[in-house]
Amino acid sequence: MQLSVIILNYNVRYFLEQCVLSVQKALENIDSEIIVVDNFSTDGSCAMMKQRFPNVKLIENKANLGFPKGNNIGVAEAKGKYLCILNPDTVVAEDTFEKILRFAESKTDLGIVGCKLMDGTGNFLPECKRGVPTPWVAFTKIFGLYKLFPKSSLFNKYYAQHLSENETGKVDILVGAFMIMKRDLYLQVGGFDENCFMYSDDIDLSYLVLKSGKSNYYFHETSVIHYKGESTVRDGTYMKRFREAMQFFYKKHFGGSFVFDVLMRMGAFAFALLKKNQQKQVVYDVSEYVLISSDETLKNKLENQLQKKITRLADIDENLLFSQAKSPEKHLEILLDNNNVTFKAIIAFLERFKNKGFTFKIIPESSFFFIGSNNSNDRGEIIEIA
Repeated sequence: MQLSVIILNYNVRYFLEQCVLSVQKALENIDSEIIVVDNFSTDGSCAMMKQRFPNVKLIENKANLGFPKGNNIGVAEAKGKYLCILNPDTVVAEDTFEKILRFAESKTDLGIVGCKLMDGTGNFLPECKRGVPTPWVAFTKIFGLYKLFPKSSLFNKYYAQHLSENETGKVDILVGAFMIMKRDLYLQVGGFDENCFMYSDDIDLSYLVLKSGKSNYYFHETSVIHYKGESTVRDGTYMKRFREAMQFFYKKHFGGSFVFDVLMRMGAFAFALLKKNQQKQVVYDVSEYVLISSDETLKNKLENQLQKKITRLADIDENLLFSQAKSPEKHLEILLDNNNVTFKAIIAFLERFKNKGFTFKIIPESSFFFIGSNNSNDRGEIIEIA
C-alpha cells in the first residue's frame, strides 16, 4: 500500500465529513487507506462516519487522548509506505496526494513534506513553513521583527521567509495539520512524543526528523484549505497548554537555564494571549448570495430558507464576480456546490478571489449543509440546509 491518511478528530463533525469526502476523491487512483481516530467526540462524529463512510476504518477512543497519542494510535494501524497526518478541518484537492507523492519519490533525503496551506478566505497561512523556534527566532516572532526585516536571514527564520509561498524548498519545521512522510521514518524517530499533549508536537517531530539526518520540504504546487482552530478555543486552558508545550520542546532539545526558561514563559504567554485576542467571530450581514451550481432546485430551497436573494451561476463567471466585488454597499457570500465544482476548482477559486470583499462557503457533495469560515482565527460557520 502506498499511502495511509490518518485523521484525528475531536468534535468537528461537519468539518470531518467534508475532509473525508475530499480525501476520498483525492485517493481514487492511489493504493491507500483512510484511518479516522476519534478522541471521544460528543457531537455525532462517529455516527456520521459509520453512516456516510462505512468503509473507512474508524477508531473510537474512550477519552480525549491528545494529538500525539491519538495520531500514534492511528499510525499503529497503518499499512502504507507513506503516512499523511491530516487535520479534520482541512480540504484537499483531487490531485494533492498524487503531486506530493511524486515529489516525495524524487527525494533521496526525504524527511517530512508539507504543502501550501490557506485559510477559508483563500489567504496563505505562513505557519505551514517555519524555522526551529530557538530563543532568538521566537523573539523575532513575538516582537514582529520578521515583518520589519523579511529579507534578513537574521530576522526571517520563524516563517522560513527564505522561501516565498510559491517556492518549493527545504525548511526546518512543518505543521501537523498536513504532513507526509515515510511510515518507517515516523516509527524510527518515535512518532509524536506522547509526553506533550498538543501544540509543540509538530515542531518536535520535525526537529527529530532533522536530527536523524533527513530534510524537510515545503511543496508549493498544491494548496490545501485549513480552517484552523476548529478543535480549540483560545481560552485560559489553551494558553496554559501552549506555554507548557513550548517549555517541553525547549527543555527536551536545548536544556534550560533560568534566563532561557523565563524568556520562553514570557514569550509563549504573550503569543498565546495574542492568539486569544485575535479569535473574534467575524459576522457579516450578507446582502446577497451567489450560488455556483447547476441545481435550480437547490437555489430555490436556499432562497426560501435564507430569505435572501440568491443569484445562481451554472459556472464560475469571473467578469461578473469582479464587477460585483466593486460594490462596497453590499456583501456577497459565494456558495460553491461541490456536486458540480471540484475541490481543486474551489481551492483555486478561493485563492483567485481572496481579499475581493467576498466570503466563501462550500456545499460538500451529497451533504445538507454549507460550511466555511470568514477569518483564520474564528471557529467557522455551518448552516444546515433544511
